[in-house]
Amino acid sequence: MKPIDLRSDTVTRPTAAMRLAMAEAEVGDDVFGEDPTVNRLEGMAAELLAKEAALFVASGTQGNLIALLAHCGRGDEYIAGSMAHCYRWEGGGAAVFGGIQPQPVEFEPDGTLAVARVEAAIKPVDDHYARTRLICLENTQAGKPLPAAYLPEIRSLALRCGLRLHMDGARLFNAAVSQNLPAATIADHVDSINVCLSKGLGAPVGSVLCGSRDFIREARHWRKMAGGGMRQAGMLAGAGIYALQHHIERLSEDHANATLLAEGLTAIEGLEVTSAQTNMVFVTLTAADPAALEFHLKQSGVLVRGGRTMRLVTHLDIDRADIEQAVAAFCAFFSGRDH
Repeated sequence: MKPIDLRSDTVTRPTAAMRLAMAEAEVGDDVFGEDPTVNRLEGMAAELLAKEAALFVASGTQGNLIALLAHCGRGDEYIAGSMAHCYRWEGGGAAVFGGIQPQPVEFEPDGTLAVARVEAAIKPVDDHYARTRLICLENTQAGKPLPAAYLPEIRSLALRCGLRLHMDGARLFNAAVSQNLPAATIADHVDSINVCLSKGLGAPVGSVLCGSRDFIREARHWRKMAGGGMRQAGMLAGAGIYALQHHIERLSEDHANATLLAEGLTAIEGLEVTSAQTNMVFVTLTAADPAALEFHLKQSGVLVRGGRTMRLVTHLDIDRADIEQAVAAFCAFFSGRDH
């Protein structure tokens, strides 16, 4: 029995068609700019997001790090959400490798950084302070797409204050599909954007960082310094091309499955469920032992990341029958038969 893995959308495996695209990809030396499949992926990503250029990188973490290094110098500062991936979950890379200071700001319930709070966090021009250079957004944030009306507001602040705007768009296409917007419409408001291929889009590895030609030229230098200059990377890029061609519109299936999961779990006494907007459902246990629940679910073939509050993530390896089985496993636990 295959496991029903709800831990993350990073656990997806390449489909047979994607594996074939990888096997058949034409390759060359990407550090020399001679891998035709990498070049094609970068061109495709830039066109999809209406940016001048793009850079294929090994991971979302590497893409965000390179963006921060390209936008900021030593002693500079970036503003980000206090639970943002680029601040909290990427090992402090900007500080370690770039001497760049983070300034965290609390997220609002809708995943935005309040414009007034961001403005208050911008440092005055004074030798006592780090120089604020960059605002970092996250889309989606905890499964929530940034409201379309918010982006012009934060962009206006950045322009008024002479700051750059970067978006960690790891799940940008989830946001675009959920809001029925072209991805380029969202990306239009930011100077740079990093989009993961290895999450909901289902590629085995990789992200693309997009921005102006000058920005990508600088980012390419930092990618090399960070050890990200891959050689015959076309086989990986082939997976990314397939994902962009075939796996964007199908994200709506993941969103529908997340809604089905949320509806099923809401009926269980002992759980508080946050309704899904994209492919994530957040579940808080008001009763029972989290470790006991995680063990029970694993015995039932359902994998979760345990804790008092759990994030359950749907993806292309999860179908409607899997959701029904997962809900049944939760129900069995809370019915009292298994604990």
